[in-house]
Amino acid sequence: MPATIAAGEFKAKCLKLLDQVAEDRQPLVITKHGKPVAQIVPIPQDVELFGAMRGSGQILGDIVSPLDVEWEAMK
Repeated sequence: MPATIAAGEFKAKCLKLLDQVAEDRQPLVITKHGKPVAQIVPIPQDVELFGAMRGSGQILGDIVSPLDVEWEAMK
């Protein structure tokens, strides 16, 4: 069972708790009025964040030429 903390207490100790989750590798559930609303989980250590989506997007069509439709913002 993950540890729980009230939202107000989490707000006051946020940075320290984030460090704790990263160090202990244990999730933390944040509650409001006793009901869970969010969960902080450690990111997997073998995940490379920078460049993780490299090559996953593609450009379809011409992205340089002007549009043939006049927008309200262009007036």
